[in-house]
Amino acid sequence: MEAIILLLAIQPIRIMGGSLSGWGIASVIGLAVVAIALSGMMKRSWAWTAGLVLQILLAACGFFHYSLAILGLIFGAAWIYALSVRRTILGRPGLL
Repeated sequence: MEAIILLLAIQPIRIMGGSLSGWGIASVIGLAVVAIALSGMMKRSWAWTAGLVLQILLAACGFFHYSLAILGLIFGAAWIYALSVRRTILGRPGLL
């Protein structure tokens, strides 16, 4: 779902007066591709950490446009919640 939202966010940002440059668009598309790839790798334990790093990178894309930072914070909060539920179910101490 995150990848779809990222891809759909490009055009409204450009239309609403955002100055999303070519680098910004390329980074959003790249993050969407990584999100799709990670969604198929959730069986591996390292993919959960990579998903958290993806949220941090998305928040860092706020330098291109503030709405990307907001999306990063929203999805980051959802990701942290998913990690805590995973930890509770698996009974493992720590964040991951």
